[in-house]
Amino acid sequence: MQSGEVSLIRCGRGKELVFLHGYLSSKESFAYQIEYLSKFFSVTAFDFWGFGKSPSLKEAWSVGDYAEATLSLLQSLKIERCNVLAHSFGGRVALKLLANSPRLFDKALLTGCAGVLPKRGVSYRLRVKAYRAVKRIAPSFAEKKFGSAEYKTLSPVMRESYKKIVNEDLTPLLCRIKTPVLYVFGEKDTATPPYMAEILRQNTPNSELIYMKGCTHFCFCEQPQLFNAIAREFFMA
Repeated sequence: MQSGEVSLIRCGRGKELVFLHGYLSSKESFAYQIEYLSKFFSVTAFDFWGFGKSPSLKEAWSVGDYAEATLSLLQSLKIERCNVLAHSFGGRVALKLLANSPRLFDKALLTGCAGVLPKRGVSYRLRVKAYRAVKRIAPSFAEKKFGSAEYKTLSPVMRESYKKIVNEDLTPLLCRIKTPVLYVFGEKDTATPPYMAEILRQNTPNSELIYMKGCTHFCFCEQPQLFNAIAREFFMA
């Protein structure tokens, strides 16, 4: 696995605070948080490999691969003990690190955190069956017809990576997390809906859950002042 050099921002002073962005996003998604929290912390925000201004992937990575590369990057930056603020896919990576590298993070704020497999109904199973049947005959058409809007924008390597990422259930890792975790979700989030937030909260020891009223998957952008106040209070307590 080759990580390559990433695009990153380092600013502020104080205790280290690392940002992990969501899928198809970049470090700039945390612009409001970086501007505010860098007044109190030494901030490190970077583009995951395959996103933003960081190098493209040469092979399909899993969540575990991203976690290993992130750990290697932080070690190269001599960041050994820090707090982490992660969104969505970044939350998946954070959960892996929280479970497998328990001394890395002192506190973790995970917003719109992914990692819980969605509920699948009969219509979904029928759609998967149809996709597999069509793929045997016309694979290119199957990809265009059945892939999600997000999936269709990806390169072939990133599509394979996407499959690895979204099909991994991270809930078995939760019981191993000892670090204090604060989950912050938008009450109207449809990408990672409230039932996922409840599963994360119930299965993560020493965790709490806050819902932000009227917000969706990007509550940290929709109500940045409130979100920043929550983050500051949590990390500085």
